[in-house]
Amino acid sequence: MTEIDTSVPHSARIWNYWLGGKDNYPVDELAGDAYTAVFPGIVTIARSSRAFLGRSIRYLVQEAGVRQFLDVGTGLPTVDNTHEVAQRLAPESRIVYVDNDPLVLAHARALLTSTPQGATAYEDISLFEPEQILRAAAKTLDPTRPTALILSGILGHVADYDAARDIVRRLLAGLPSGSYLSVNDGSRGTDPDYEQAQDAYNETGAVPYFLRPVDQIAAFFEGLDLVDPGVVSVPLWRPEGTAPDPIGQHGGLARKP
Repeated sequence: MTEIDTSVPHSARIWNYWLGGKDNYPVDELAGDAYTAVFPGIVTIARSSRAFLGRSIRYLVQEAGVRQFLDVGTGLPTVDNTHEVAQRLAPESRIVYVDNDPLVLAHARALLTSTPQGATAYEDISLFEPEQILRAAAKTLDPTRPTALILSGILGHVADYDAARDIVRRLLAGLPSGSYLSVNDGSRGTDPDYEQAQDAYNETGAVPYFLRPVDQIAAFFEGLDLVDPGVVSVPLWRPEGTAPDPIGQHGGLARKP
C-alpha cells in the first residue's frame, strides 16, 4: 500500500477538516485555512454537499425504494455516511464504497460496519477503472437490481471533461434500468472568490480539483430522467425547511430508464 504523504495537503483530509473531522494533518489545516482566508464560503459548500448527499439518499430509500448503493470516491468517513443514512431507514440496504486513497483505506474499518440485515463493503479501486469497479461491486450488490451510483465531489478530480463523461457512462452501463445517478461537484461561474481560492489550491502540489460550468455538470445526466428540481445549487435540492441561498456547488439525481 502507498504510504500516506503528510508533507503535501490532501483534498480528502482538507474536506474532513472543513467538516469538523479529526483525520487530517497540520499541512491540511494550513491549506484549508489559506483557502478559507480567500473564500470563507468553502466550509458552507463542504457541509451543504454532505447535506445534499443525505437528502438524496433519503429520497432514494423512502421514495424510490432503492436498497443498493455504489459510492465511488467516498473519501474519509465523517458523520452520516451513505451506509448510515440508508441503513437507518432500511436496515437491509447494501453499500459498496470505492476509493483508492491510502488514507481512506487506512480508515476503511470505520466504513465497514453494517446492520445484520444489510451489508457494507470497501473496494480499493481507481475511479478510472469503471469495469473493475462494477465487477468488484457485484460481490456485494445484486447486478440485476437497481443501484444508486453516487459520485460526490469526485468528478472534479478528472481533469479532462470528456474522460469524466466517459467514466460516468461506463459505470451506468453496468447498472440495470431503474438505477440512479447522484452527482454533486464544484461549479465555475458562480463566485469569483471561490474560483480564485480553488485555482490557488491547485497550484500547491496537491491533486487538483477543477470547477466546472453548471451545464457541464448537468450533462453528466444526459439520457437519464432527472428527479425534480433537476440540477441546481445543492442547498436548493429538496431543502428541508426554509430554502437557503445558492452556493457554488451543483448537483442532482436522475433515474436510468
